[in-house]
Amino acid sequence: MDEATILIIEDDDLQYEIYEEALAKYRLVRMTNGSDALASIAKSPPNLLVLDHVLADGELGLDFLPEFKDLLPFVPIIVVSGALEVHQRIQALQGPRRAHYCLPKPVDIHELKRTVVTALKECGENEVVRQFEALERSRRVDAQDLFSRSTDRLSRQNRILEIIGKSSDRPNISALSRDLKVARRTIIRDLQELIRRGQLKPEVYPEWENPVSEEE
Repeated sequence: MDEATILIIEDDDLQYEIYEEALAKYRLVRMTNGSDALASIAKSPPNLLVLDHVLADGELGLDFLPEFKDLLPFVPIIVVSGALEVHQRIQALQGPRRAHYCLPKPVDIHELKRTVVTALKECGENEVVRQFEALERSRRVDAQDLFSRSTDRLSRQNRILEIIGKSSDRPNISALSRDLKVARRTIIRDLQELIRRGQLKPEVYPEWENPVSEEE
């Protein structure tokens, strides 16, 4: 993304000259305070935003971070400042309206270049796409696991019906547990479900002193 537009919110002329030299292959747009930057964003959204903290007219960059994120939800933001305490840096990188990176001043040119390249490639819309893809994969895995557990449970319960047959005698829970290689509580739960569905008579397991959870 060599033609990417980077909005730089920086009131220091010398610092901006550093950006001009380091990021010469990009299209740079400069604003000196957050208020003007908001107006600029509304008209022409950038691909990346570089934000200083102490700005012109007494404004503070981090105060504008939530508004920038509201207007630019898929645009990476890099905070570059020498005026932030550790807790402020942490705060800037946390929460839904966060910056992606926080670099100290004086900024390391090589680190700045690497960060910009990574932000344009990995953050923003690409990041959202990866999150959705991961969510979909997780849902598929959960669905497959649920289906597998349900199938195993039905198979086990059918086996219990075969073993018990039409007998009204109380079954040997420990023996069923060993034969089917599951916990005793799982066998008890299966018996309870079979009774609720009318597949077994209540006399098969009449007393439930310690009802078990529906979950394994």
